[in-house]
Amino acid sequence: MGSLSSPIPPLKQTAITSSDLSLLFETQRRHLNDFFDRLDLSQAAFFANTLLNAPGAVFFTGIGKSGIVAQKLAQTLASIGLSRASFLSPVDALHGDIGAIFEGDIIILISKSGASEELLALVPCAKAKGAILISLTSVEGNPLSKLCDTNVHLPIQGEICPFNLAPVTSAAVQMVFGDTIVAAVMAARKVTRDQYAKNHPAGKIGKSLIFKVKDVMKRKEELPICKEGDMIMDQLSELTSKGCGCLLIIDDLYRLIGTFTDGDLRRALKAYGADIFNLTVGQMCNRNPRTITADAMAVEAMQRMESPPSPVQFLPVIDYQNVVIGIITLHGLVSSGL
Repeated sequence: MGSLSSPIPPLKQTAITSSDLSLLFETQRRHLNDFFDRLDLSQAAFFANTLLNAPGAVFFTGIGKSGIVAQKLAQTLASIGLSRASFLSPVDALHGDIGAIFEGDIIILISKSGASEELLALVPCAKAKGAILISLTSVEGNPLSKLCDTNVHLPIQGEICPFNLAPVTSAAVQMVFGDTIVAAVMAARKVTRDQYAKNHPAGKIGKSLIFKVKDVMKRKEELPICKEGDMIMDQLSELTSKGCGCLLIIDDLYRLIGTFTDGDLRRALKAYGADIFNLTVGQMCNRNPRTITADAMAVEAMQRMESPPSPVQFLPVIDYQNVVIGIITLHGLVSSGL
């Protein structure tokens, strides 16, 4: 038997040049600028205030790429805790999910063309439930905009798709518009960092907003502590065994005097050689180290470590009387996921 030839010819090797991308990005920039120039801000303000003062639930719906945008906007609005926002599949809605809609709820229908059959079929059913319908569309005079209670026109100059068909610009416009409105609602409601953090308990966002220094610092027996008069060579074990890369020099009341790092040790060895055996920690310590309090946000500790003139690997944690209560290290922050 002879071998069968592949029915699909091999693709010709091509390359995308920086010039190609430059042209596309510039075209996309023009399309987005056109949207900003022609957007009716009075319509945008009405839409924003409708969300801000929503008496019930807010549902976002769409089909295809507009459906993906609708899902994202619903999730963003829900994540700031300002309304009972969720995504409603237009297809599933007609097979039972419309039962989640009650009188006075708001449904945002997103469609570039305003002619999606699935959305047009949903409109009379949603109206029968007493919902308020707002469409976000881009084609003038489309049927969806005429059926809804209100329409927000999202002007589109064109798509950067070679055929002017794929929604690569219109989807971006829908997303930019929706996210900007959500940001306006957040500002109007004066959402605090703590409120935002409660809805983001996991991941980098949540940890940066929730975790405080006291949640990730080392305490008590974990602290590399020594006194000002201790000999440097006598404290090598303390310097290396606690995994902090430093010593915290304290007085009899546990108040911070300064810090001594493994870098300070190397510099002392280079400068003094064998005479280092005669030096105390207090003679070589940094008496003006960066510090932080236990109630400060963990992300602030990281920012302080990374700030000029040069980054550091740790911060002593002190109270209002300069008493050492802990230490926070860069390694500890990274390990916690920040």
